[in-house]
Amino acid sequence: MRMEYFAESLAEICSRSLAAQTPAHAALHLRWVIIANPVAGGFVLRSRWKNHRRALEEGRAAARANPLRDAAPAETAVKFNAIQTFASCGLILTEKQGSAAGIAQALIGEAEAHPDCFFLVIAAGGDGTSLDVLSVLYHASESIRSRMAVLRLPMGTGNDGSDSPYLAGALDLLIQPSCIVFEPALQLHTAPGGPAESGGPYLAFNILSVGLDAFVTHMTNKMKGKLPGDFYKLWVDIAALLYDRLYKVGFLDVQALDGQGVEVLSFQEKILLLAVGVSGYRTYGSKKKILPDTRNVCAVKQMPLLRKLALKGLFSTGGHIKKPESILFNAHCVKISGKHPILAQMDGEAVLLRHEDFPAAIALTKPAIPVLKPAAKIHRR
Repeated sequence: MRMEYFAESLAEICSRSLAAQTPAHAALHLRWVIIANPVAGGFVLRSRWKNHRRALEEGRAAARANPLRDAAPAETAVKFNAIQTFASCGLILTEKQGSAAGIAQALIGEAEAHPDCFFLVIAAGGDGTSLDVLSVLYHASESIRSRMAVLRLPMGTGNDGSDSPYLAGALDLLIQPSCIVFEPALQLHTAPGGPAESGGPYLAFNILSVGLDAFVTHMTNKMKGKLPGDFYKLWVDIAALLYDRLYKVGFLDVQALDGQGVEVLSFQEKILLLAVGVSGYRTYGSKKKILPDTRNVCAVKQMPLLRKLALKGLFSTGGHIKKPESILFNAHCVKISGKHPILAQMDGEAVLLRHEDFPAAIALTKPAIPVLKPAAKIHRR
């Protein structure tokens, strides 16, 4: 019943959406496709679903003040779609890891076959669902992406990559006037011929980082589904004790470049973690404020165990940036090189970088992902 109510609510909201009503899209038929992970925390956890249902009820009531976009009643579009029926609207459930990417790939084909349609792609799951969908859309042609907009709903447990930490805020992007802004991704490049090269280049759409936090992500993924509970929070505590024993924290050569390739900063330090965001004001690990201001890069120096334990809580508030162990700056590209293996994570997916993978680079791409932003906010800028 939860998924049915979720689908019905979004159908009514989308059919009256004010999103992306620009002259370029005015002649196109609106089609919405909801890619949902039915086992995401926002659906299965009772307390979270209770809050989400309230937001959906309020969203439906607010949307009724808007006119219908395609003249068809919302209820005619309420259904659980098969991939073959993308030309209409509806919800598609993921069935296993990676299936969101398969659905998104099929959606690209449907968009190619229906040039008279504008596709609103709604990712309803956690960060993994968003990563799968956005990775596929990133590789779509510019002409296809120009007829799409992505909305990432906070239906998982972490939701650091969602367009709002709260469902009500994300639904407002559909109900209130909004426009499309193309955002860049982050790409991890490794040295040619290195062990990690075969899987890359790797993409992230929120934060791409190396070091201790990537170790936490790696261990969380290994334990996920085996034992109950929030293992990210558990491994944050365990990592402070174990990380130095499993991975040598050696010197890392770091070079930061601006958009023109000019060096803005370089240093050599024993780095505990280095996080690069698509922009500033980014969180990870369930709202840990690793990038709490306009700067999009944070490096944290190695420190003794007791100091780690003392500072650990500051990452929730952003207070770590005031400590001498933190180095924050803006960069378009960050090049790193070291002698010892180090883990990297891309929006919750981890890969091991070995000495042969260096030098590696974490760089912003060209703007590629069409996301919804409040029209008034964009106008003020």
